[in-house]
Amino acid sequence: MDYHFIEIEKKWQARWAKDKTFKADNNSSKPKYYVLDMFPYPSGAGLHVGHPLGYIASDIMARYKRHKGFNVLHPMGYDSFGLPAEQYAIQTGQHPAVTTEQNIKRYREQLDKIGFSFDWDREVRTSDPQYYKWTQWIFIQLFNSWYNKKSDKAEKIETLISEFEKNGNANVDACCDEETKSFSAEQWKTFSEKEKSDTLMQYRIAYLGEAYVNWCPALGTVLANDEVKDGVSERGGHPVERKLMKQWSMRITAYAQRLLDGLDVIDWPESLKESQRYWIGRSEGTSLKFKIQNSKESIEVFTTRPDTIFGVSFVTLAPEHALVEKITTAEQKATVDEYVTKSKNRSERERQADVTKVSGVFTGSYVEHPFTGKQIPIWVGDYVLAGYGTGAVMAVPAHDERDFRFATHFGLTKPQVITPPSEHNFEENSWDEKEGTLINSDFLNGLNVKAAIKKAIEEIEKKNLGSGKINYRLRDAVFGRQRYWGEPIPIYYKNGIPHAIPENELPLVLPEVDKFLPTEDGEPPLARAKGWKYKNEFDYEWTTMPGWAGSSWYFLRYMDANNDKTIADKNLMDYWQNVDLYIGGSEHATGHLLYVRFWTKFLKDFGYIPVDEPAQKLINQGMIQGTSTMVHRVNNQNKIVSAGFKKNYDTTMIHVDVNMVDNNVVDVEALKKWRDDFADIEFELENGKLMCSTAVEKMSKRWYNVVTPDSICEYYGADTLRLYEMFLGPLEQSKPWNTNGITGVSGFLKKLWRLFYANNTFTVTDVEPTKAELKTLHKTIKKISEDIERFSYNTSVSNFMICVNELTEQKCNKHAIILKVLPMLNFLNSMKLI
Repeated sequence: MDYHFIEIEKKWQARWAKDKTFKADNNSSKPKYYVLDMFPYPSGAGLHVGHPLGYIASDIMARYKRHKGFNVLHPMGYDSFGLPAEQYAIQTGQHPAVTTEQNIKRYREQLDKIGFSFDWDREVRTSDPQYYKWTQWIFIQLFNSWYNKKSDKAEKIETLISEFEKNGNANVDACCDEETKSFSAEQWKTFSEKEKSDTLMQYRIAYLGEAYVNWCPALGTVLANDEVKDGVSERGGHPVERKLMKQWSMRITAYAQRLLDGLDVIDWPESLKESQRYWIGRSEGTSLKFKIQNSKESIEVFTTRPDTIFGVSFVTLAPEHALVEKITTAEQKATVDEYVTKSKNRSERERQADVTKVSGVFTGSYVEHPFTGKQIPIWVGDYVLAGYGTGAVMAVPAHDERDFRFATHFGLTKPQVITPPSEHNFEENSWDEKEGTLINSDFLNGLNVKAAIKKAIEEIEKKNLGSGKINYRLRDAVFGRQRYWGEPIPIYYKNGIPHAIPENELPLVLPEVDKFLPTEDGEPPLARAKGWKYKNEFDYEWTTMPGWAGSSWYFLRYMDANNDKTIADKNLMDYWQNVDLYIGGSEHATGHLLYVRFWTKFLKDFGYIPVDEPAQKLINQGMIQGTSTMVHRVNNQNKIVSAGFKKNYDTTMIHVDVNMVDNNVVDVEALKKWRDDFADIEFELENGKLMCSTAVEKMSKRWYNVVTPDSICEYYGADTLRLYEMFLGPLEQSKPWNTNGITGVSGFLKKLWRLFYANNTFTVTDVEPTKAELKTLHKTIKKISEDIERFSYNTSVSNFMICVNELTEQKCNKHAIILKVLPMLNFLNSMKLI
C-alpha cells in the first residue's frame, strides 16, 4: 500500500474540523497553555512558504503541550484593516471589505491545507464591527484617563477634574504637555467649556494635539516612522514629508519607565529588548537655559553631560524648533528657510541612522554662555531631533562624536575640558567617555567626571538655570490616520469640542463613501460620507485608527471571542492570564510589540485585566529566504545563453519565475510563454538544457522567487512541508528555501510508512520488542522531548530521522514500538497513518 498523503491529510483535516478536535476548554481543571502567533494581514498574494514557519513552530508546541496534559489555547485570526486593501480600492473601486473577505478566504484555505491545530471558533478579524467595538471602547477609556505620577498609573479624568475644582493644578504631578500653564481653583471655575476642554486635552492619555508627522501626499495619509524608509513610503515608494498637523496621539511616554522595567521580567530575545530599551532611550541629566543675545527668549537644552558646560562652542537647534524662525537674521533667512524645508522632509529615523552625513546652517544669532557670558553661535542641524529632549543641544565637539563631526565640517572651535586617563588625539576624534579629569572649567577644574556632573547640576540649580531631570527618547504615538479602511475614532465635535460617544452606542460603524480618496479640499475620506453625523447634527472625527490599534489587545479577545458585553469575561482572563508563548517577527520590536505592552499596562491600571505584560515568552522566528533564479540575456542581441556560457558574452541577468525551474534547469517552452519578448528569442543550451544562475534573496514577487505552500502540499504533502521547514535550521535563524532539498524529507516519510506497510499489507505485530528496539524508542522520546522544550525543532526532526533509520535496520514492526513513535511525529506535523 502506497503512502497516499493527499487522501490521508484530507481525511484527518475533515475529521478535526467536524469534531472540533482543537477546541480549547474554558472550564477545565487542566493547567493552561496559551500559544499565539502574530496574526497575519490577509494580502492578496496569499501565503508563501516563508509565512508558515512561525505557525508550524507554534503548532508543534501546541500539540506537544496537549499531549502533556495541558488545556491549550491556540487561536488564529486576521489583522484585516490595512493600507493595501485601501490602495486597491482606490485603483479599482472595489470596497476594501470585499477584497479583505476574498483574501481571508484564500488564507483560510491555505492554513487548513497545512493542517494547523487552531481553534477556529475563536477567530477574530480587526475589521469586524463586533471586534472593533471594543477597540473603540479601549480608545474611550484612554481618552477619559490621565496619568498620575504620584500613584504611577492611569486614573479616571474625573479625579483630575475634581482636583482642579478644589486646588487648581498646583499639586498635580501628571504626565502632560510641557507647555501646560498653572491655574488656581478659582481660575478653573471661570474657564469656558472650550478652555476646560483644551486644558484637559493637555493631560488625557488619548489626546488631540499638534505633532510633526510623516505625511505622504500620494497615499493621502500619515505614516508611522517604521512605515518610512529613506524618505519614501515603505509601501509604494512615495515621497514623504514632515508636516505639523493636528493629530490624535497616545501619551505612551507616560509609561516609558514601566515599559523599561517590564523588560526585566519577560523572557523575550535580548536583542529585541535592547531595541526597545534604545527606542525608549532613558537618560539622566539636567535642563539648562542659554539666554539669546538681544532677546528676552532663552534656548533650553537637555544634557546628560553638564560637566562639559565649559566646552560648549555652539548651540544647535532642530530644524523644526519654534525659535528658528524668530531668531534667524534677515541675512540668513533664505538659506535657513531652504535648509529647514529640506530637513523636515527627512524622517527622524532616517536622520538618526545617517550619522555620516553632516549638514547645517548658521542662524546669524548668538546665545550667552550661562557661566562665562561668552558669545556662542546658534546653528540649525538635522542631527538634532525636535522630538527628543528640547529639540536643542549644547554642542561640545571635543567630547561628543556628532558635535565633533559638525564642528570639523564647519570649522568651529573644539575646546577640550577633560584630560583623558590615557593618551588621546583630539585632532582625530572626540573623547566621549565619562572618564578623566576636568580642565579649563572654572569651578569644576580638578574634579573627576562623576563628581563634576554632580557639582555642575548643583551650580545650575543654584543659579536657576535649570534642574536635574530624567529624559526619554520615546515620543508620543501619532494615532490618527487620514485614510478610510480603519477603525473610526469614536469622537464627535460639538462647538469645536471633542466628545466621546456613549459606550452603549458602540460600535461606531465605518460609513459608506463614494470614493476612497481625500476630499477636494484635503479632508480624509470619511468626510465624504453623506449624512454621517452624531445625532444627525455633530460631525464625527474623520481620521481613523492606525494599523496597530486592533493588534494591541487581540490576545485578550481570543479568550472570549464572542462576548458582546465586554472585551472578555473576567473569569476567563483570570484563567488564561497572558500568552505563554508568542511567536512572530522581530521587525515589530518598536511597533506592535511596544504598543501592545502599553495598552496591556493601561488596562491593568484599571483592573480590567489581571496581567501587566501580554506575553511571558517571545520567540522571533527567522526569515525563510527565497532562492532566486536568473537567466543570462546577451546585451544588444536577441539571445539567452545557458549559465555555463555566460563568461563568453556580455550579459545581463534577468530574474525568472522559480516555478519554471527544476534543479537549475529552466523550462524553455514555459519561459517563451512567460514574456512576450522571449517568444522568438534564440537560446544557446548546454547539453540540450538551459541552465540558470541562482542567488539567495528575500522571498518576494519582485524577484519571482515566491514558492507557495499549495504547490508543495500538492506534490509532497503538508507533513513534508512542515517537517522540511523545521529541518532547515534553528527556528530563530534565517535560511534559504530550496525546493530541491525537500525530496529527502519526502523520502523519509515514505520510509516511516514502510514500517507499517509492506506489499500493501499492514504488517504491525504484537511480538515483544527487543532491548535494542526499546533503547531506540526511549532514547528518541527523551531527545525529542528535550528538543521541543528548548524549541530546537530542527534537531527534533534529525533525531526522529535517526530513530526511523535504526528501526528500519532492526526490521522493527512491533506494535509496542512503532505505535509509540507516532505521537512524537504528531508533535512535529499532523501525520496520521490510517
